[in-house]
Amino acid sequence: MSEETTATTDPGTARPAKRSRRWPRWLLLVAGTLASLACVPALWTHTASQPYVRNVDDVPNTPVAIVFGAAVHGDTPTPFLAGRLDVATDLYRHGKIRAVLVSGDNGSTDYDEPSAMRHYLVEHGVPDHAVVADYAGFDTWDTCVRAKRIFGVDRAAVVTQGFHLPRAVALCRAAGIDAYGVGHDSSRISASTTRYGEFREFFADGKAMWDALVARPDPRFLGPREPGVANALRQR
Repeated sequence: MSEETTATTDPGTARPAKRSRRWPRWLLLVAGTLASLACVPALWTHTASQPYVRNVDDVPNTPVAIVFGAAVHGDTPTPFLAGRLDVATDLYRHGKIRAVLVSGDNGSTDYDEPSAMRHYLVEHGVPDHAVVADYAGFDTWDTCVRAKRIFGVDRAAVVTQGFHLPRAVALCRAAGIDAYGVGHDSSRISASTTRYGEFREFFADGKAMWDALVARPDPRFLGPREPGVANALRQR
């Protein structure tokens, strides 16, 4: 005769069994899909720009460089903007370009990025007649579209910070410009600000892809054609 024994546990020492928390399969699928979709704009900007990103030595000769604006303090460019302008100056000195289009924010009477950019370039050896100002470059898309439609730029070297360069090149090419990019390495100026710029680009790429492939909005200000770039090229 077999004897069955029943194991008992002292109620004072009993521990509840651990439950493994498992996410529902559908929730994991949704999260993975959303994460993948969030990466699509960044993938687009890098894929569209990667073949055209160069340095000062190997960028093809182009008629003009487009320098994107950034913050200024009065008439003085911030170090990040000065870095962009130094790259444009090097392109001019190496004979890679014949004119510079500086594009930035002049949305109020007491804030004028393009004029500060012009003064800096002239002080560093670029002739005044070779610098053309676009006072309505309020964002990257506006600058690219206005360069094409207002200033008649068909081929250009795009100059900005390295982390901004894929978006700038992709948008200018989407706007119809045969654009190559030359970036400035801002990590030597401020590693933390550069990392923030890289983080911000991940979200800005979404708007860029929407503007370039879907909405294709007009710039905030369009206006008539301007002969500044053509005149600068003729004076060379």
